[in-house]
Amino acid sequence: MTTNELDSPVETEAKPARAARRPAGERKPVNRVLVMPQTLSVKQLAELIDQTPIDVIKQLMRHGIMAGVNQIVDYQVASLVTTAAGIRTKLADETKAAAPAKAAAPADTANLVTRPPVVTVMGHVDHGKTTLLDTIRKTKVASREVGGITQHIGAYQVEYLGKKITFLDTPGHEAFTAIRSRGAKCTDIAVLVVAANDGIMPQTVEAINHAKAAGVPIIVAINKMDLPDANPDRVKLQLSEHNLVIEEWGGEVIAVPVSARSGEGIDTLLQNIQVVSEVADLKADPTKPASGVIIEAKLDRKRGPTSTVLVQSGTLRVGDHIVAGTAWGRVKAIANERGQAIKEVAPGDPAEVLGFSELPEAGDVLTVVPNERASRLLVAERERSKTAQQTQARALTLDEVVKQIDAGDVKELNLVLKADVQGSVEAIRQSLDKLADAEATVRILHAGSGAVTELDVLLASASSGIIIAFNVGSEPSAERTASRAGVEIRKYNIIYQLIEDVERALHGMLEPIYTDVLTGRAEVREVFPGRGNAKIAGCRVLEGRLVRGATVRIMRGGKVMQESSITGLRHFRDEVTQINTGLECGVALQDFNDFQVGDLLEVHRQERAR
Repeated sequence: MTTNELDSPVETEAKPARAARRPAGERKPVNRVLVMPQTLSVKQLAELIDQTPIDVIKQLMRHGIMAGVNQIVDYQVASLVTTAAGIRTKLADETKAAAPAKAAAPADTANLVTRPPVVTVMGHVDHGKTTLLDTIRKTKVASREVGGITQHIGAYQVEYLGKKITFLDTPGHEAFTAIRSRGAKCTDIAVLVVAANDGIMPQTVEAINHAKAAGVPIIVAINKMDLPDANPDRVKLQLSEHNLVIEEWGGEVIAVPVSARSGEGIDTLLQNIQVVSEVADLKADPTKPASGVIIEAKLDRKRGPTSTVLVQSGTLRVGDHIVAGTAWGRVKAIANERGQAIKEVAPGDPAEVLGFSELPEAGDVLTVVPNERASRLLVAERERSKTAQQTQARALTLDEVVKQIDAGDVKELNLVLKADVQGSVEAIRQSLDKLADAEATVRILHAGSGAVTELDVLLASASSGIIIAFNVGSEPSAERTASRAGVEIRKYNIIYQLIEDVERALHGMLEPIYTDVLTGRAEVREVFPGRGNAKIAGCRVLEGRLVRGATVRIMRGGKVMQESSITGLRHFRDEVTQINTGLECGVALQDFNDFQVGDLLEVHRQERAR
């Protein structure tokens, strides 16, 4: 929805005086055109056409549609009511498409100016990310916060050789991908910090995969060059193993040896950041109404909701009406990273903004609208769209990928691969790399050992990918996030079945499948002796329910120990058929006695996907 459209969501060809309400069945002259959204509530529809909700409900009933006052209806259903009322309508999207292209494009191009690059620093813990940022900033984070000289707002700028560079001081690639999973791109360049004495570590690999998935240029800072055991050549070799070939070896990746403690190589690093940004030709129009990304938000007891905003286009000024997600407000005050009050923020600059009615979420896109009415209308429209999307949400599954490949919409199958051990990861990865098709190829976003985590789901969500889990389970938080984000987690315990499914998907021949649905999870708290050599697991149900006869996986340290079935279920002295969340029980399994305290029992069933 554009800024001009926000002035009034209901455009009219002729604006008649407010008419008295007519009986629902009586037609009145066709003298206006309503521009309606794709979805809206019955109450909102009644307000738009100057009728009572009862009249609208009666009209819907005449067409065999039963709807309440707050029920969401789509444009086609709403058109039945407006037609009966003698009102012509247009879909908002159709109006946008039919609107003639504005002749402002040349002017916009003329107003473009070079903006500062936005840089995110990522890498393994303890490899010197914070120290490197502090050295570049020339001020320690601790002294800034304790001394109260300025406030840490999650982003700051430095000026080098007369040009600005914006750094995002985020917790790491988790926040980087969390923001990207919400559809916002806030980084132009990723700086990967690798310690010269440690080399590439597991979190380094994750950071590489997240930066690659985002499609941003990567500059490698080989840190801790002042240490006696520094070995930059080993780091460069490891980088090549992850398809990051440095320039001196004939590749395109810039690698800069640095020492965050001594300051060695910092100037060279900043110079290379500026070179990469010049090649990218980063420009923005400062004359437009501002748009940007919420980097982080917090509730200040004295000042209310405060948000760190990275302005990407236009200029944000005090007094502007703003919307981010479903939060709206008016800019009351703006502060830079040094805590100084400023009146406006230019493209590429970060700032702390006060004035939101509620806390927006990190990754929400901020836009400036003409007035408060426009901001309220936009938020209402987004809430309706969010409700409609939740009711119509469809996960991206392999079946969906097949359809998209057939339609020519998808050329790559994005996968996040998790397995029980690194050997399995490499074997599966090598097999998947060999799969090639004229229409689509496999792209491994990230591969690692261990249970599926929430971060894996965020990466898959941000890249429209699917998670493949071989002989491992998934964390409860990952299951919940996957359900909300519509990300499919496919679990396998036989490699050839995994490979065959992916190959069928690439060739558009995927057969109907059964999906694994988790119905309960319990933790083993104690182990008791049973009859004979049998063992009984004293459990507490963490979520869902346990049902006698159900199939269960025994998980230990994120790995699948065995799959069995529940043969006995006891609550105190009573034999029961099921146990619900929060209750304790004794569990006996078929052909399994090797219980250990801390084991997780995951009850699941197979459901046909289609």
